[in-house]
Amino acid sequence: KAKATTIKEALARWEEKTGQRPSEAKEIKLYAQIPPIEKMDASLSMLANCEILSLGRNNIKNLNGLEAVGDTLEELWISYNFIEKLKGIHVMKKLKILYMSNNLVKDWAEFVKLAELPCLEDLVFVGNPLEEKHSAENNWIEEATKRVPKLKKLDGE
Repeated sequence: KAKATTIKEALARWEEKTGQRPSEAKEIKLYAQIPPIEKMDASLSMLANCEILSLGRNNIKNLNGLEAVGDTLEELWISYNFIEKLKGIHVMKKLKILYMSNNLVKDWAEFVKLAELPCLEDLVFVGNPLEEKHSAENNWIEEATKRVPKLKKLDGE
């Protein structure tokens, strides 16, 4: 099995490709790394100015390590990963936009943790088992907005 790409390695590649310093950039795209990223780690702490972080299409299984960008991040794009639990999301004090379609969240106990995000307005959650189950029952939007009432947009609507 190929060794996972670390956040540190992905950032080094990103810096090489863009010519920007990770510590200064507002937007950082680390999606679809080969081999994929499997977890976030302390090297995120160098992203002192990051407002938009894209980690889609990797093999990330949980949100541990996000505290490093908890005070600055406004948008997290983390669709097409393997996230089942939202433990640790509450550190995202400024997060407005969370795109996390096609992950593995399957119960409301996890989903309600999103209500702890004071600024969250735009959520894309389509393709998680929880959403698929309730969309099939035609009550997804209603049930989700009841639990996270301050959303302005859910799944693009």
